[in-house]
Amino acid sequence: MRSQSAKRWSRWIVAGIAVVAIVVVVIVSSGGKSSVQPASAQGSTTARSTAAAQRINALLGGIPESGNALGAAAAPVTLQYFGDLECPTSREFTIGALPFLIRRWVRDGQLRIEYRSLETATREPAVFEVQQAAALAAGMQDKLWYYIEFFYHEQGRERSGYVTASYLQGLARQTPGLNLGLWGKDRHNPRLPASLSADAQTAAGEGFSSTPSFLIGRTGSGHPSKLLRFSTIDPSTFNVAIQRLLAQGAAQPRARVSVSATSGLGARVAAVDGSATSGLGARVAAVYRAPSLASPSGGGAAC
Repeated sequence: MRSQSAKRWSRWIVAGIAVVAIVVVVIVSSGGKSSVQPASAQGSTTARSTAAAQRINALLGGIPESGNALGAAAAPVTLQYFGDLECPTSREFTIGALPFLIRRWVRDGQLRIEYRSLETATREPAVFEVQQAAALAAGMQDKLWYYIEFFYHEQGRERSGYVTASYLQGLARQTPGLNLGLWGKDRHNPRLPASLSADAQTAAGEGFSSTPSFLIGRTGSGHPSKLLRFSTIDPSTFNVAIQRLLAQGAAQPRARVSVSATSGLGARVAAVDGSATSGLGARVAAVYRAPSLASPSGGGAAC
């Protein structure tokens, strides 16, 4: 009897050890991994946020801001950038071609960029108004460009509902020098919806229905031109348009750019209304008429 009992206990012990081994294997192969990944992912997210903050501070540091404008008020050329903060193509431009324009032209005092709001990718008008007002409220402290840069760098998946009060507040906390209490109050300023409405009316008057969209012209001229054929990742077309306006001078008659929208590396403006037979005008026209080149890295469709 004692021998049989000992044998039964031995079998139970062996079976128990086997069960424990199976549980350990399952934990290691599935649950164990999931318990490690969140910490790693969190560290990776923090590292990306830190790297983005360093890039943004290096890009914008020392450049004057005023409301929705980046750059010196006396800059001879103004670029109006119509964007939707949830638009992935606006993000592509903001991270792709825009930094080159800021470093070359804005920092040098030759270009001023104004951010205008145009609802395209954001499907809920109430969400659009809240998120754009959050950026405009930062602009009331001359911090709009920092705010929208953080928004575009941390943009979530389209139509995923990532834009929440917590998300917007997180961007505000990352914006250097922003008074959070004042920002929270300014988000409800009645002037902000009026500003969004004015931007929408301007965009409608120009026939804009996608983002990003652009107007460019001599500062204060009151008659900017549409810049519709451009690359979101290559600044060449913008460079040509800026150079043309700088060379033209305030007193000279201005050729009107009339072009069609594309995205992708090496895209060029397609046509110029006005004569361009020699000098800079001929070179500009040649560039504008150059065939579009396929982008090796793609280039998203407009929102």
